[in-house]
Parts: sequence; structure tokens; C-alpha cells
Amino acid sequence: MKEMTTRFYNAKILTMSDDGDPFDGELWTEGARIAFVGTADEAERKKRESALQDGIRFADEIDCEGNLLMPGFKNAHTHSAMTLLRSRADDLPLDQWLNEQIFPVEARLTEEDIYHLTKLAFLEYLTSGITACFDMYLTPRSIARAASDAGFRMVQVGAVNNFSQSPELVEEMYRELNGKDAYNSYVIGFHAEYTCSRELLEKIAALADRLKAPVFTHISETKGEVAGCKERYGMTPVAFLDSLGMFAHGGGGYHLVHVTDEDIRILKDRGMFVVTNPGSNTKLASGIAPISKYLAAGVPVAIGTDGPASNNALDMFREMFLVTGLAKLKDDSASSVDASEVLKMATVNGARAMGLNDCDVLAEGKKADLILIDLHAPNMQPVNNIRKNLVYSGSKSNVKLTMIEGKVKYRDGSFFIGGSPDDIYAKATEIKERIDREMAGA
Repeated sequence: MKEMTTRFYNAKILTMSDDGDPFDGELWTEGARIAFVGTADEAERKKRESALQDGIRFADEIDCEGNLLMPGFKNAHTHSAMTLLRSRADDLPLDQWLNEQIFPVEARLTEEDIYHLTKLAFLEYLTSGITACFDMYLTPRSIARAASDAGFRMVQVGAVNNFSQSPELVEEMYRELNGKDAYNSYVIGFHAEYTCSRELLEKIAALADRLKAPVFTHISETKGEVAGCKERYGMTPVAFLDSLGMFAHGGGGYHLVHVTDEDIRILKDRGMFVVTNPGSNTKLASGIAPISKYLAAGVPVAIGTDGPASNNALDMFREMFLVTGLAKLKDDSASSVDASEVLKMATVNGARAMGLNDCDVLAEGKKADLILIDLHAPNMQPVNNIRKNLVYSGSKSNVKLTMIEGKVKYRDGSFFIGGSPDDIYAKATEIKERIDREMAGA
């Protein structure tokens, strides 16, 4: 008898593999992967065919009760362990926020602190239907351990700057974490042009070229950043980094708010991704990214929450609404940046930006990274257009179940990550109180 892991039935299914409407059907998993996805009639035929052999047995069967199965959201830019700094340093401009509030606290964090604070972020990701994150932070090994222990899909990116990490560490982590286990992978990166010397940037570009690997970084987040780069090098950040050969093998930029037409041409020519962070950019008054221009130029856009210190919520529903809402304001057009395109940014494009090409859509052979959305809640009724409902009226409260690598990690308010939420909250509070004492005595 064929052993399957989970059968989801009586579901509406949005595969995101095309622009088609959701259909009534079933999805089966076998271990970490999707073994079948199709209509209810196709499922019955497959079961009949199997019965002619040995039949199928499921370890678990979940009645979706007419609710929506779809790929999980991919948080394509975040700093997970900054959960410690949520609502601690708000209502300040970016440079003051970073230099006077964020950096002094971060200097006191240990690897073990970051392990626990990252797990706190996982809880919030799961409630938002996020099945993977693209994380840039300080201690890659302890972050990878948190991902392995919790069973959360984590892609890390190098955070090299003049004060921490190094090209040598990035190469070491690239070789160590890629293939470490099912949950961890690693991408070359650095913090930003303005926090790295030219020599350091040249070393990163050389490393990327030697490994034939993409590079990701913060780029053109604020007007001040762009002006500073022009003063130093006579070019925009995009043009300067490109002049170093930084993106010869692709990659992408986080934020990309203040760009020129030439910058957009470079992004297109280099096959780069834009990862937009509208919640953070709004809260820090950094500006509105030109999303419609990127789409018109054929530059793929993904979505990230940024860290919980600058947002302060790790909520993909809020980000999706802001992507399209702010674009409409910027373009003075209510038709700008269609909600269906935004949903693709939050799922398919995010997965591909992160190198998770087997986690992008629901299809046989793909990873079983998926979510179940409650369609019976008032904010989802009546169902005129599910894609637009998700973007314009969807909420974290609609997430009923989050599955990663074929394992249910969150369901109806309960978490399954190898530890209780109360213990994680208590540890975060303990870290906060210790750092408060250290700051007071400094």
C-alpha cells in the first residue's frame, strides 16, 4: 500500500502556477513534497487507479471545509531577531534611529540572544502565513540553528559592513549553510554601500564572481543614501555597485525607493530582483518605491516586511495592501499595480528571489510549503475575487494553517515548533530586561 503523509480535501486550491481561478479539489503530500494536486474528480480517479494496485493510506486527512489552500507567503527581506527592538525606537529618522538607538542595543546581543529572538519572529511569520524568510542579521550559525530546531525555512544573506562580518565569513557560511539541512540556505550579501568601504565591496564582488553567485543588499533606501554615494563616487548606488561587477551573476536590492531610469535599466539587464518594503519605508518616511515602473520594465518585484524594529509588524497582508495602495497614490491612478500581481510578488516572486524555486507554486513534486486561508470569515465574504480579497481585505486572522516541508507548524492558534510560545516570550523579556540594565549602567 502506498503511504502518503497528508490529504487535504474539500478545498479550494489556488496553485499560483498561472492566472487561473481557484478550483475545488484535493492536495496530497508525501514527506516534504506535494504528491498530487488536482480537482476532486481527478483525485477520485487517482484513488481508483491506486486501488487496482495496493491502494493509498494517509497518515493524516484534513477537511478544509471549503477554505483556500495556496502557497505560503515568502518574506523576502527581514531582520528576524530585531523582535527585541519592536516599538523601542520609533518616530525617528533613519540615520538617528540606526546610530543612536539600534546599533547600541545590537552591540550587546549574544549569539544565544539572537537564537531566541529569531524564534519569536517565527511565531509571527507562521500566523501571517509566511513559510520562508530572507534574513539578514548578525550571527548566522545561531540563526540557522533556530531554523533547524523550529522547522522554519530560512534563507540567510550576508550582512558584511565595516564593523561586523567579513567576506571570509560570508564564504564560510555560503559553503557551510547551503546543504546543511532542509531548512537552511545562504546567499552572498552585504549591508549597504554606505556602511562598506570600496575595498570591502570589491572583495564581495570578487567573491560573487568566483562563486558565480547572486548578491543582495540594501540599495537606494533614502534620498540621503543616494546623495552620499553620488558625493563619494559620482554615481547612484545602483550604478556604482554595478561598476564593481557586483551583480554580474544577478541578485537584488532591498528597498530601491530612489532610483533613476538608468538604475532600472541596470536592474533589468542584470536580471535582478527588487524587494520592496512598503511598511518600513512608510514608517521611516523613506519614500514610495516606483513599483509600476519596475513592472513596466520587466523587473520582478518581491515583498519583505523588513525587521520588526522598523515596521513593526511581520504581516504580509499589511505589506500587500501597502504595495498596491502606495503605488496608486504615487501614480495618481486607482488602476496602478493590480492586486493579482501583488499576490504573485508575495508568493512566486519571493520564492524565486530567495532561490527557493521548488517552493513557489502548488504542483506535484514541489515542496509542501502551503497555507490554509479561512474563507468563511466576514472579511472574505462574499467571494467575488479571491485574489483581490486576499490583498485588499485579507488579514492574519484568516490564516488557519501553515505547513512547511510537509509538516504543520501552525494550526488554529496552536504552534508546532518544538517549544511553547510562553517560553519564547519569557526568554525575549529576559533578554530585554538584561539589556535595559546594561544600557542604564553604560
